[in-house]
Amino acid sequence: MKKHNTFNNAGKLTALLCLLTLLLTPFVIVNAGERGVLMQFGHVQEQILGEGIHLIIPVVNTVKRISIRIQKQEISAEAASKDLQNVFIDVALNWHILPDKANTIFQQIGDTNNIIESIINPAIEEVLKSVIAQYTAEEVITKRANVKIQLDQALTTKLGSYNIAFDDIFLVHIRFSEKFREAVESKQIAAQEAKRAEFIALKAVKEAEVKVNLAKGEAEAQSLLRNILTPQLLQRQAIEKWNGRLPLIIGKDNLKLGNIQELITAGEN
Repeated sequence: MKKHNTFNNAGKLTALLCLLTLLLTPFVIVNAGERGVLMQFGHVQEQILGEGIHLIIPVVNTVKRISIRIQKQEISAEAASKDLQNVFIDVALNWHILPDKANTIFQQIGDTNNIIESIINPAIEEVLKSVIAQYTAEEVITKRANVKIQLDQALTTKLGSYNIAFDDIFLVHIRFSEKFREAVESKQIAAQEAKRAEFIALKAVKEAEVKVNLAKGEAEAQSLLRNILTPQLLQRQAIEKWNGRLPLIIGKDNLKLGNIQELITAGEN
């Protein structure tokens, strides 16, 4: 009986020791898409905890979870173009923290909210103003692809210096001041009217050319007829078409038949 009680007491003691071990040696779970920043008495350590379960020393160690997934930041910014027009741009930026620099970023900047407020938003505004100032307001639209390429390059360099990876930027919407829009509309209307006037003028020139060509053709035809229709040819055509009947010539005194020989002679004269 004593032996049985001894085994029970030993089992209880073992279970208590295991429980104390778990309580005194807690663990931390780092989820997918995160990195754990390990701190010892508040000091950031070089070791970065990957995804999974990790044992830490209670009181001594604490862990800050940092997301390394792609983050989307939307911002509306204003910039001045090369021709001093106000350009309003809605931007969407994709970025993420470099996984192997999570501890450095947290130590120097802070968590995600600090990164957005201290780094991302100011970087977007600064780069936008710098790039847009190189283009006229019209070129911001017509050369939109070039604008995006320059923004990509500038943001890659700017954010890279803070251990932040730049993924992509989207120029969601570009707007201009009301006065500039009215000026653009007026310019477009004037251009359309100019093209219409040019078309009408060109049409008139073409029509005039057609009339001149018709007149030239008609004059050339008349000249050709004059050269072809000689008196001999006309006389011959008249004889060929004569039906054999003598014309009647009515005078005051009497009715006479025309002399065909006289007609022919008169035709020769």
